[in-house]
Amino acid sequence: MRKLLEAFRNIFSTPDLRNRVLFTLAVLAVYRLGAFVPTPGINTDLLGQLFEQSKGSMLGLIDLFSGGNLRRLTIFALGIMPYITASIILQLLVVVWPYLERLQKEGDLGRRKITQYTRYLTIVLSCFQSFTIALTLQRGGMAGQSLVYHPGPRFILMTMLTLTTGSAFIMWLGEQISDRGIGNGMSLIIFAGIVVGLPRAVKDLFEKARTQQWGSLTPIALVALIVLMAAVIAFIVLVEGGQRRIPVQYAKRVVGRKVMGGQMTYLPLRANSGGVIPPIFASSLLTFPQTAALLVQSKSSIFQSFAKWISWGEPLYTVLYVGLIIFFAFFYVGIIFNPTELADNMRKNGGFIPGIRPGRNTSEYINRILSRLTLVGGVYLAIVCLLPEWMISGIHLQHLWLVGNWFDQHMWRFVLDGLGVQFYFGGTSLLIVVGVAMDTVQQLEAQLVMRNYEGFVRKGRLRGRRG
Repeated sequence: MRKLLEAFRNIFSTPDLRNRVLFTLAVLAVYRLGAFVPTPGINTDLLGQLFEQSKGSMLGLIDLFSGGNLRRLTIFALGIMPYITASIILQLLVVVWPYLERLQKEGDLGRRKITQYTRYLTIVLSCFQSFTIALTLQRGGMAGQSLVYHPGPRFILMTMLTLTTGSAFIMWLGEQISDRGIGNGMSLIIFAGIVVGLPRAVKDLFEKARTQQWGSLTPIALVALIVLMAAVIAFIVLVEGGQRRIPVQYAKRVVGRKVMGGQMTYLPLRANSGGVIPPIFASSLLTFPQTAALLVQSKSSIFQSFAKWISWGEPLYTVLYVGLIIFFAFFYVGIIFNPTELADNMRKNGGFIPGIRPGRNTSEYINRILSRLTLVGGVYLAIVCLLPEWMISGIHLQHLWLVGNWFDQHMWRFVLDGLGVQFYFGGTSLLIVVGVAMDTVQQLEAQLVMRNYEGFVRKGRLRGRRG
């Protein structure tokens, strides 16, 4: 504890580092202030009731990343999602568009150009999403009441202008944090939007303890819940910082009168190279039927039944979710990592893996290790994402065909119906919170060490998701 307090004292005793930390906190405070400025012309009470009915849909997922702003339709309702979507689209286009591939290889100048394209695409996506939201609000309603007080073209234009401006402002705030603050600005904005619900989750647990939600087993259940979540967080920290280091030896070369190379280094491969992208993609696909059923209010019994089969806790949802997470883990790693290109660059620079022939054999060796790591990372993501959902809603094995009655009669009810814990942090949000915290603390550690201060640990160094 004394070591930790000393590290914080060193942070605030260094003027440059102190200014960076305070600037980051000030920008995050500005972002949170925007959560209390509503978009004009919306019946916010009725909208809140609609979101209560849309848990598990795409609306709930987007509301998570917007920090609850979409539920109240504030000026920051779109959140950082348009920027994230634009960044993913540009990353995918780099692989298939030679122009963007050349820009990426041009160094800092090319990256700045791609960043500029990302900004333009963010504005375009924000305009489209705000237009869709405005139309949906005009057509929607509950109990004979409209979500919009004065529908029409002026409302659509006002909503598009308000939400697009808010999204652009959030993008600017994130870039300011990255340039003048500590940590990745976009990630910290998502982090701030998620952790703002922590007091609500703690209050919910205290309320369950006060009302003896689980009867005489309530104290034991609360202790087990806290221990389990601490174990999950520790597990995330362990895996996110895990690496598979492949030794690489560089041959000696004589350049003039100097002998270059000859050193041993490592090629680090992360256990979870895809980050939170696979769960986000998988959740987006699986929540589409519920979102479509909510928006179009379909009367088709087949459509409604299918949407129910892949809702939270259903066995089909669990199977599809695990399969999609593993699929997108391999898909994303295949896009961002090219073993053939890496092996060629290694061979050109005189590097080789001991015991492996350069060229094709090296590429196959790296690809084999990467495939195993990706499979392990995909299973890890599935476990972390499903565990909180099972705690909330359980896994409905009683709905299985033929064997459902047996589970209904012999299985514990808390396994089938969940603990009823309205735990704010789902699997995806928990990954984001822990990962962003690790990266930010690692950057603070690096800043302290660079200024000849001791960091947060006495031996070794903290390792984030990127190192």
